[in-house]
Amino acid sequence: MGVEDLRTLFLFEGLTDDQLAWIAARGWELRLPEPTMLFAEGAAAENFYVLLEGEIQLLKRTGEDDVVITTTSHRGVYAGAVRVFVTTDRPDASLYGNTVRTTGPASFFVLAGTDFGWLMREWFPMAIHLLDGLYLGWRNLQLQTRQRERLEALGGLSAGLAHELNNPAGAAVRATGTLRERVSGMRHKLGLLAEGRVPAAALQRLVTLQDDAVERSAKAPRLPALEAADQEDKLADWFDAHGVAGGWDLAPVLVAGGLDAVWAEELAATVEPQLLEGALRWIAYTVETETLMAEIEHAVGRISTLVGAVKQYSYLDQAPEQDVDVRDGLESTLIMLGHKLSGVEVRRDYDESLPRIPAYGSELNQVWTNLIDNAADALGGRGTLTLRTSLEEDMLLVEIGDDGPGIPREVRKRVFDAFFTTKAVGKGSGLGLDISQRIVVQRHHGDIRMESHPGDTRFQVRLPLHRPTAA
Repeated sequence: MGVEDLRTLFLFEGLTDDQLAWIAARGWELRLPEPTMLFAEGAAAENFYVLLEGEIQLLKRTGEDDVVITTTSHRGVYAGAVRVFVTTDRPDASLYGNTVRTTGPASFFVLAGTDFGWLMREWFPMAIHLLDGLYLGWRNLQLQTRQRERLEALGGLSAGLAHELNNPAGAAVRATGTLRERVSGMRHKLGLLAEGRVPAAALQRLVTLQDDAVERSAKAPRLPALEAADQEDKLADWFDAHGVAGGWDLAPVLVAGGLDAVWAEELAATVEPQLLEGALRWIAYTVETETLMAEIEHAVGRISTLVGAVKQYSYLDQAPEQDVDVRDGLESTLIMLGHKLSGVEVRRDYDESLPRIPAYGSELNQVWTNLIDNAADALGGRGTLTLRTSLEEDMLLVEIGDDGPGIPREVRKRVFDAFFTTKAVGKGSGLGLDISQRIVVQRHHGDIRMESHPGDTRFQVRLPLHRPTAA
């Protein structure tokens, strides 16, 4: 290429005639008649390429895949040995940092990497230091901020999980303490029975009544507060009328177990009058003991559910990539973020026929965390969060929406930009959606989009049903 041809390329338009002549004498034109890999990431950076005609794709290695980052046909774009001017021993400067391939016929102006490095150091020595310093500073800042973002997310999830675990654990501890007192009372009653103060026939009737009370308690519905209070008052009045002391203490326990004044009448007709109060207290102990054991069982079950959600969320003891059910990931994320969704109505619209898909489960859960967490912030403790899954041609669609105020029109185009955030200082780093986009697009070859209007904001994630065919 001649000097005037080089001057038409924006990269060289500000150079002098002598500089352009030096470049023209050392460079050459490369024509490729069909799609070709120009160079591969990690190989020695030998040449500097400037596109003259055609279209190129820039790819970045992610795991075992080369992911297309951008496609362009803009004349004058450059790639290749762009950092060979660095004279330090950093290995990344002397290697291609990505892969570039053509999509069809293309032509390039090529300059040897050694020549490009020389002209940069000789013609722009100050710019070299500035550019390299800016590059390293930006890269380190990005790495540190992403790490901080992950740590902050982990800290928030840990705090929420600790809160969620503390509630059932505290309930189990309280129920265990009360149960210990009731078992002690039962031992005292058993001592009286052992002394033979209750006839055998009466004892048999008490055991039958006890079994009936346990069965009723297990099936008893939870009454509204006003209805339960009304039942307790009626039962306490019945106790007063029949000379049973401390009826106000027994009534709440029996009503909670599904036993009311009608049942008390049935009991009075079954046992001798002198045994009535003892029978009532015996059955009250039994009902309360069953209730406490059910409370402990529920609390321990809740803890087990939370631990299971943590394993599901983090994919502990499982392969990094496997066939996953996105509904399981969404549900475990909802559990992990339960503390932030207090007061929010969660609606689920899952397509139960969807298949499992090949994915990095823990990374997808990070995406669901970012999207649900943002929706929770937008709702501020009131409103509706909607989760939908469906099939869209050969893609699985996951939609996470909220009926919050929406995203302002002027910032919608920037929501996926790194370090951009509309949250107050200290409330967000602006990397949540950037990381989510990288996970969906680069790691899973999918797509993530956003639609937002006041009262309806939706993030749509599309994921392939099958692993991409290797190039």
